[in-house]
Amino acid sequence: MAETTVKLIFATNNKHKIEEVQAILGSHIQLISLNEIGCTDDIPETRNTIEGNAIQKAEFIYDRFQKNCFADDTGLEVESLDGKPGVNSARYAGPGHDFEANVTKLLSEMEGKLNRRAQFKTVIALIINGETHLFEGIIQGHIIEKRSGNEGFGYDPVFVPDGYNQTFAQMPAALKNSISHRAIATQKLVEYLKNSSK
Repeated sequence: MAETTVKLIFATNNKHKIEEVQAILGSHIQLISLNEIGCTDDIPETRNTIEGNAIQKAEFIYDRFQKNCFADDTGLEVESLDGKPGVNSARYAGPGHDFEANVTKLLSEMEGKLNRRAQFKTVIALIINGETHLFEGIIQGHIIEKRSGNEGFGYDPVFVPDGYNQTFAQMPAALKNSISHRAIATQKLVEYLKNSSK
């Protein structure tokens, strides 16, 4: 019997994120972008936790379109900055989602700090048939002193995951997509969808 393709709305306007997640999901789960459903709204992200933001974004789309969907929220949590930028990772340097400015601010705040431990954390909130399920992915690593690499996006040029000597921005996309925080959370989502469709 042919495997059915699951269609899910991914509640994001971030093109990089859509490409990354679709690559991890493979062919049996097809992502539908907000553009494809005609959603041009600015999706709210006003909760004070990564989990809260992921749920808020998914609920916004589900309530409006009544279709199965998921949203993710990701934060970089730096030990010596008491977990910052955390839930404010996308707007660390101001409201404009300017990651160049965010990375510049992070590096300046890390100047002189000996403890450069950090982790990336992704939480995916899936709403399927009205029920909410959460999937978490965390990868540990450290922040280097200056940008390195041109791949990826966000804080990728300054984050080196444990066990590797390259930043996410230096890695081929296939390697990053097999080990990243988003990959771990997305893999849990895939396993859930596979098991629930049996």
